Amino acid sequence: MVQPVAKMISTMRIGELLQKRGKSLSFEFFSPKEEAGLDDLSEVVNRLEGFRPSFISVTYAYGAGGATREKTARTVERLNRSSSLSVMPHLTCIDQEWSELKGLLQDYRNSGIANILALRGDPPPGTEDIDRSRQSLRYAADLVRLIAPAGNFSIGVAVYPEGHMTSPSLDSDMLYTRDKVEAGAEFAITQMFFENRMYYSFLDRAEKWGIKVPIVAGIMPIHDIEKIQSFCRRCGASLPASHIAAFGKKPLSPEESQKISVELATAQVADLMANGVRNFHFYTLNRDGMVTRIIQNLGLESYGLEDDMPQDKPA
Repeated sequence: MVQPVAKMISTMRIGELLQKRGKSLSFEFFSPKEEAGLDDLSEVVNRLEGFRPSFISVTYAYGAGGATREKTARTVERLNRSSSLSVMPHLTCIDQEWSELKGLLQDYRNSGIANILALRGDPPPGTEDIDRSRQSLRYAADLVRLIAPAGNFSIGVAVYPEGHMTSPSLDSDMLYTRDKVEAGAEFAITQMFFENRMYYSFLDRAEKWGIKVPIVAGIMPIHDIEKIQSFCRRCGASLPASHIAAFGKKPLSPEESQKISVELATAQVADLMANGVRNFHFYTLNRDGMVTRIIQNLGLESYGLEDDMPQDKPA
């Protein structure tokens, strides 16, 4: 049984941590829709906290403007206060002005938050066809440029092993990626991928384009094969036929489905490790069961922060 660490607010800058250690283990969570869901999420985070992740991230809650920002900030503040972990909020810029985000960033800074994942984000439902050409923040690079000069945060960005679905080509995708890094991004986290060759090819392209920041592999255990197929279609990721075939055509019990998912994700991460990959970010969907089994299968306990790592000041 992995023992939890003492409670403390972490001010570790993720960009520096990744460069210094050369390996990391991290988890992504989303903001619950209802206030009561925060208690359930806190319990999941507390159970995974025993693995000493390098950091955790909290996705931006989509919805109506200010209420959305407040919901995300409330989740970030709760996890930052109730755990010892370094909490990184996602911050999106589409359909928002800089003036709307400065106050939120100041609140994060005052709370001891030292890291931001800067994203373009998706348009709110029903507004996809609105002309946004005059908005000051149209792309993630624009958001990075505005955050970076003050030096208050270590900034991460998203990257896409198969290319962003709106990019006309892989070269265009790499151009946008380099733009984000040159704007001040210190590290990147990939969108989920299920074929490691896509990730290896992306690393090769990044090297050719002179992109030298750490690129963390985003791993998605398959909680529901039908839902993941639908999500892949929406975000432009591919799901191998072998993965679909592994679940078969007959209905499976939750236990049978989870067993297959754990085996697939374990094999994927084992191959990445065998090929020198050392940074892993698990998309948890606010669940800890499968992620825990994958970590234990691979012996990744305490992979995120070792006992001899210097810790930040106690809360």
